[in-house]
Amino acid sequence: QVQLVESGGGSVQAGGSLRLSCAASGKTYSRMCMSWFRQAPGKERETVAYINYDGTTGYADSVKGRFTISKDNAKVTMYLQMNSLQPEDTAIYYCAAAQQSAPWYNPLPSDFKYWGQGAQVTVSS
Repeated sequence: QVQLVESGGGSVQAGGSLRLSCAASGKTYSRMCMSWFRQAPGKERETVAYINYDGTTGYADSVKGRFTISKDNAKVTMYLQMNSLQPEDTAIYYCAAAQQSAPWYNPLPSDFKYWGQGAQVTVSS
Protein backbone atom coordinates (compact mmCIF):
# COMPACT_ATOMS: atom_id res chain seq x y z
CA GLN A 1 0.00 0.00 0.00
CA VAL A 2 1.08 3.56 -0.75
CA GLN A 3 -0.05 6.34 1.54
CA LEU A 4 -0.28 9.88 0.16
CA VAL A 5 -0.50 12.99 2.32
CA GLU A 6 -1.12 16.38 0.76
CA SER A 7 -0.30 19.77 2.24
CA GLY A 8 -0.11 23.38 1.17
CA GLY A 9 -3.67 24.23 0.24
CA GLY A 10 -5.30 27.47 1.30
CA SER A 11 -6.89 30.70 0.19
CA VAL A 12 -5.30 33.30 -2.04
CA GLN A 13 -6.34 36.25 -4.12
CA ALA A 14 -6.34 36.12 -7.91
CA GLY A 15 -2.84 36.44 -9.28
CA GLY A 16 -1.31 34.84 -6.21
CA SER A 17 0.65 31.62 -5.78
CA LEU A 18 0.46 28.43 -3.76
CA ARG A 19 2.55 25.28 -3.63
CA LEU A 20 1.02 21.89 -2.95
CA SER A 21 3.03 18.95 -1.67
CA CYS A 22 2.22 15.25 -1.76
CA ALA A 23 4.37 12.96 0.36
CA ALA A 24 4.29 9.24 -0.42
CA SER A 25 5.08 6.57 2.14
CA GLY A 26 4.65 2.84 2.57
CA LYS A 27 5.37 0.45 -0.26
CA THR A 28 6.41 2.95 -2.93
CA TYR A 29 7.60 1.81 -6.33
CA SER A 30 10.70 2.82 -8.28
CA ARG A 31 8.52 3.20 -11.39
CA MET A 32 5.59 5.25 -10.26
CA CYS A 33 3.45 7.87 -11.97
CA MET A 34 2.21 10.64 -9.73
CA SER A 35 -0.46 13.11 -10.67
CA TRP A 36 -2.54 16.03 -9.48
CA PHE A 37 -6.27 16.09 -10.11
CA ARG A 38 -8.84 18.64 -9.04
CA GLN A 39 -12.57 18.68 -8.55
CA ALA A 40 -14.71 21.78 -8.28
CA PRO A 41 -18.25 21.67 -6.85
CA GLY A 42 -20.66 20.16 -9.34
CA LYS A 43 -17.90 19.24 -11.79
CA GLU A 44 -16.07 16.08 -12.68
CA ARG A 45 -12.58 15.35 -11.45
CA GLU A 46 -10.05 16.59 -13.99
CA THR A 47 -6.35 16.13 -14.58
CA VAL A 48 -4.14 19.06 -13.64
CA ALA A 49 -0.67 17.62 -14.23
CA TYR A 50 1.24 14.37 -14.03
CA ILE A 51 4.85 13.21 -13.81
CA ASN A 52 6.12 9.82 -14.90
CA TYR A 53 8.92 7.87 -13.24
CA ASP A 54 11.31 9.07 -15.96
CA GLY A 55 10.51 12.72 -15.26
CA THR A 56 8.32 13.36 -18.27
CA THR A 57 5.36 15.55 -17.49
CA GLY A 58 2.02 16.62 -18.86
CA TYR A 59 -0.35 19.48 -18.09
CA ALA A 60 -3.94 20.40 -18.69
CA ASP A 61 -4.23 23.20 -21.24
CA SER A 62 -5.89 25.39 -18.62
CA VAL A 63 -2.80 25.41 -16.39
CA LYS A 64 0.06 25.32 -18.92
CA GLY A 65 2.51 28.13 -18.29
CA ARG A 66 1.11 28.78 -14.81
CA PHE A 67 1.57 25.50 -12.92
CA THR A 68 4.71 23.41 -12.58
CA ILE A 69 4.82 19.81 -11.38
CA SER A 70 8.00 18.37 -9.91
CA LYS A 71 9.16 15.48 -7.78
CA ASP A 72 11.89 14.86 -5.22
CA ASN A 73 12.72 11.18 -5.70
CA ALA A 74 14.78 10.99 -2.52
CA LYS A 75 11.85 12.22 -0.44
CA VAL A 76 9.24 10.54 -2.67
CA THR A 77 7.39 13.82 -2.63
CA MET A 78 5.60 15.53 -5.49
CA TYR A 79 4.97 19.25 -5.72
CA LEU A 80 2.66 21.53 -7.67
CA GLN A 81 3.76 25.15 -7.90
CA MET A 82 0.72 27.20 -8.87
CA ASN A 83 1.27 30.75 -10.07
CA SER A 84 -1.11 33.36 -11.47
CA LEU A 85 -4.01 31.62 -9.78
CA GLN A 86 -7.50 32.47 -10.98
CA PRO A 87 -10.93 31.97 -9.39
CA GLU A 88 -11.59 29.10 -11.81
CA ASP A 89 -8.70 27.22 -10.19
CA THR A 90 -10.77 26.92 -7.01
CA ALA A 91 -11.23 23.22 -6.27
CA ILE A 92 -10.18 20.37 -4.07
CA TYR A 93 -6.81 19.15 -5.34
CA TYR A 94 -5.99 15.46 -5.05
CA CYS A 95 -2.69 13.73 -5.55
CA ALA A 96 -2.63 10.21 -6.92
CA ALA A 97 -0.03 7.54 -7.60
CA ALA A 98 0.22 4.30 -9.50
CA GLN A 99 2.87 1.78 -10.39
CA GLN A 100 3.81 1.85 -14.06
CA SER A 101 6.00 -0.16 -16.38
CA ALA A 102 6.37 2.58 -19.03
CA PRO A 103 5.67 6.34 -19.15
CA TRP A 104 2.04 7.29 -19.54
CA TYR A 105 0.45 9.94 -21.72
CA ASN A 106 -2.62 11.73 -20.35
CA PRO A 107 -3.52 9.16 -17.68
CA LEU A 108 -7.08 9.07 -16.37
CA PRO A 109 -8.22 9.03 -12.73
CA SER A 110 -9.15 5.38 -13.18
CA ASP A 111 -5.47 4.58 -13.88
CA PHE A 112 -4.49 5.48 -10.32
CA LYS A 113 -4.80 3.12 -7.37
CA TYR A 114 -3.63 5.39 -4.54
CA TRP A 115 -5.14 8.74 -3.60
CA GLY A 116 -4.54 11.47 -1.06
CA GLN A 117 -7.25 13.00 1.07
CA GLY A 118 -7.45 16.24 -0.92
CA ALA A 119 -6.43 19.83 -0.26
CA GLN A 120 -8.75 22.80 -0.70
CA VAL A 121 -7.53 25.64 -2.90
CA THR A 122 -9.69 28.76 -2.94
CA VAL A 123 -8.92 31.73 -5.19
CA SER A 124 -10.88 34.92 -4.68
CA SER A 125 -11.29 37.67 -7.24
